[in-house]
Amino acid sequence: MTESLQTFKKDPDAVLDFGFDWSDWLASGETLTASTWTVPAGISEGANQRDGTSVLIWLSAGTAGESYLISCKIVTSDDRTDERSLTIMVEER
Repeated sequence: MTESLQTFKKDPDAVLDFGFDWSDWLASGETLTASTWTVPAGISEGANQRDGTSVLIWLSAGTAGESYLISCKIVTSDDRTDERSLTIMVEER
């Protein structure tokens, strides 16, 4: 199954949270045990959170007119790994 890459808009001065819900992908009883975010230079990573089925990251800054690819790699209790990405388009709003 192919998932489309999500794109979100963010003002350079905004501090917003973005994330992924893995619950539909996880097997029954399986949970997330680790997550690693990849955030490029130019946009700032704040706190990130993980619970049993979802991940969340707070992002700030960024340069108006630029796009940033943010990725999150997870590991599950069944030792499966996967990665999802999203695009943040920074623009004055």
